[in-house]
Amino acid sequence: MERSDPCTRLHFHLQLLLQVKEMKQYPFTNMVIQHGLTEEEYWQTIRLFEELEDTYEQDLENGLVDHSSLLIHFAGMLSYKMPVERTIIAMYEENIYPSLTNKLLQLLKI
Repeated sequence: MERSDPCTRLHFHLQLLLQVKEMKQYPFTNMVIQHGLTEEEYWQTIRLFEELEDTYEQDLENGLVDHSSLLIHFAGMLSYKMPVERTIIAMYEENIYPSLTNKLLQLLKI
C-alpha cells in the first residue's frame, strides 16, 4: 500500500468537500478555501467588512448619499487572492453583512 503525503490527502479531501451540495450554500467560505486564504487573511477580510459596516452605518446616520468610497476602500484592502466582485457577491449570497454587501453590489451595478 502506497503512503500519501498528508498535505496532498488533505487537499484532496477538501476538494471533495467543496463539491458537496451543501457547500453551495456557503459561497464565501468556498472561495476562502478555493483561493487558499490563510486564517489571518480570512480574519482580515472579516475585520475589513466590520470596519466598512460601521462606516456605512455612520454614513447613513450622517445623511451621506455617495458610498463609493466604501467600494474603493474594500477593493484596495481585500487580499490580492480574492476577486473583488465575486467576493462581494459570495458574501451577499452567504448573508454576511447583507446591507453593506447589497450597497456594494449596487455600486458595482450588478
